[in-house]
Amino acid sequence: MFVLNETHNPDLRSWVSAANLPDSDFPIQNLPFAVFRRKGAGELYRGGVAIGDQVLDLTAARAAFSGDAGTGAQACSQPTLNHFMSLGAPVWSALRLALSRVLREGAPEQGFLESCLISQSDVEYSLPCTIGDYTDFYTSVFHATRVGSLFRPDNPLLPNYKWVPIGYHGRSSSIDISGQTFKRPQGQTKAPDADQPSVGPCKRLDYELEVGIYIGQGNALGEPIMLDDSDQHVFGFCLFNDWSARDIQAWEYQPLGPFLAKNFASTVSPWIIANEALLPYRAAFKRDAEDPQPLPYLSSVKNSQEGALDIKLEVLLQTQTMRDKGEQPVKVSDSNFVYSYWTVAQMVAHHTVNGCNLRPGDFFGSGTQSGPEHEQGGSLLELSRGGKESITLPNGEQRTFLEDGDTVVMRGFCEKQGAARIGFGEVASTVLPANS
Repeated sequence: MFVLNETHNPDLRSWVSAANLPDSDFPIQNLPFAVFRRKGAGELYRGGVAIGDQVLDLTAARAAFSGDAGTGAQACSQPTLNHFMSLGAPVWSALRLALSRVLREGAPEQGFLESCLISQSDVEYSLPCTIGDYTDFYTSVFHATRVGSLFRPDNPLLPNYKWVPIGYHGRSSSIDISGQTFKRPQGQTKAPDADQPSVGPCKRLDYELEVGIYIGQGNALGEPIMLDDSDQHVFGFCLFNDWSARDIQAWEYQPLGPFLAKNFASTVSPWIIANEALLPYRAAFKRDAEDPQPLPYLSSVKNSQEGALDIKLEVLLQTQTMRDKGEQPVKVSDSNFVYSYWTVAQMVAHHTVNGCNLRPGDFFGSGTQSGPEHEQGGSLLELSRGGKESITLPNGEQRTFLEDGDTVVMRGFCEKQGAARIGFGEVASTVLPANS
């Protein structure tokens, strides 16, 4: 079980000066992992850690670590983090502690490690791990209710929602790293007044604001993960945009749920924020007394006391016109992961209660994270009330759904009094025209 320790001390400062700036996403209390290489250098991808505006190259720096930390650093020299993720929480925690100590002000290793730093502006990223299996959950009751009211006005929230952490098994092959561009999907749709469906480009393309969850150490087939043991298996978190073709979805999703409306593109941010780094932002998990209470395998004192995560989330949009004029993306909504109806531990416990085996690098999407207010919708489907109301951007452009050339940017961070600000960086992706 992770516990607050010296790595979380908000007074720690790094000899990497940019890490000490108040708005830095990557202070010494964060230390997230990614897979990177120098742009245009023809190098192999390898693991690195963010500190301020720099990347610490763990291949170059591995001589600074020994014991479990050395084992972890050696594993991070590979082109994916799957092996490191498989080593388990003691190794993850040991490397994190060692990194914190060697990157602090006054650390004797500074002279050596300065040569192991590369500016983040000079690197490119790959997926941090090979994602074997991907499951998308549906954990925002606000999103589920609003979307359900559009598709099923008489029965917006199905009766099992408040009993079961609903999810579906998605396709991992189309998940890519921030900077992804993809062609507008084509598929079969049926207009309400049409006699039969037709095939063509999606007209109601949407984003979904989600939190991504990476599994580290797995479990044996047939051996469920107990609720309070989930921290031994959850490696870390990222930002996740699970793109959706709403018109394709509306036609195909019954009776078996999402298919082509969801498998054409999904985008993750490059940095994995360690589960341990977010301990100061654990929050109480609360369920309304009028709602069904979680079944015993989904309930514990620990989960009630600290199962939720206070992660502030926001979505920004940059149109092609804005980009041509050099205008920055503008915020269209914000929300918070703390509104999730189910906790990460409950997702893990439910996913494995039937004996399903998780493996290092498996990935969960949280489902669209929407807040209780309309302006906290995590998708355009909600913000435009099903396409009935246009959103007007500061430059006068309007959107109900995404147009070709639109770039969606998602950001996340944790911030509160008495703890260091922890940022997630951002995930950005751009829509290209459909194949002609």
